[in-house]
Amino acid sequence: MAILITGGAGYIGSHTCVELLSAGSEIVVLDNFLNSKPQVLKRITEITGCSFRFYNVDLLDEIRLEKVFLENEIKAVIHFAGLKAVGESVSNPTLYYHNNLMSTLILCKLMKKYNVKKLVFSSSATVYGSPERLPISEDSPLGAKNPYGRSKHMIEEILNDLYLSDNHWSISILRYFNPVGAHESGLLGEDPNGMPNNLMPYISQVAIGKLKELKVYGNGYPTFDGTGVRDYIHVVDLAFGHLKALERVTYSTGVEVYNLGTGKGNSVLELISAFEKATGKNIPYKIVDPRPGDVSACYANPEKAKKNLGWIAKKSLEEMCRDTWRWQINNPDGFESKDYAHSHSFSSEDFLFRNKV
Repeated sequence: MAILITGGAGYIGSHTCVELLSAGSEIVVLDNFLNSKPQVLKRITEITGCSFRFYNVDLLDEIRLEKVFLENEIKAVIHFAGLKAVGESVSNPTLYYHNNLMSTLILCKLMKKYNVKKLVFSSSATVYGSPERLPISEDSPLGAKNPYGRSKHMIEEILNDLYLSDNHWSISILRYFNPVGAHESGLLGEDPNGMPNNLMPYISQVAIGKLKELKVYGNGYPTFDGTGVRDYIHVVDLAFGHLKALERVTYSTGVEVYNLGTGKGNSVLELISAFEKATGKNIPYKIVDPRPGDVSACYANPEKAKKNLGWIAKKSLEEMCRDTWRWQINNPDGFESKDYAHSHSFSSEDFLFRNKV
């Protein structure tokens, strides 16, 4: 029996696929490539040497999604798929509410139909909004400040109601903080479309010369150096968190929420300094006006995940920077990098997975 990974070609999804395959799990990967690239699938097989079944399907397409359940024995689902850009969600909220909520409702409908009631859901620390206290624990008040975060909060409420209607469901909701880094092989990493929305890929693109300088949004926050503080977590640590949550849902029922973070906050200037130290590259930056809605500090209390899942973040800030830089220099144009494509065959005959539907 297999684990269905929705959005499995995405940044966090692909790293989780690697760790699942490396652990001997059978997986079925689903993605529509809206926020990802087909080349990711080849990279996963290169790292692991494992085959897997892939479906190019949008979760909103119920008919094609049902074929995935008909053709595979699915025992659990890890649900990553969804739109994720905060700024875009503000400018086009109906798109985010329709896509993120409806896709999850369709997925849960089919899971119920085929008696697949074990789910790990990819939520976000954005559901907390402006934290009233630090570090943030799972029982902190919720108050998302944008449609993206609110869509995650709404899905959490849907999943709670789903369990109340049928207590055979077992659901882990993972609220993770600021994923950064890349696989140590340099084959997988964050490949944003257009201008990076997140800090680490922005820094690495400045380091490699694709961007002139980094914009630091505000230096007047009530933090030790005036810049915003966030909880940066290595994407591989995050992937292992999903494996631990998957273990938990296989032998329990109910709905549990877990923060996945390091429990430590680093400022923007600290991250710049750590990147410079780890790579030897100078990162020019300019202080600009703060962005509306940005909070001064946000970092997790991860004790519940440690106690209940046996999970802790292990990788250091230096490793996050070093792995990001390895990914960037090996893939200057992301998964479309010509040097990599030239030296690695991407013909369909070489794929170890099966592209279905």
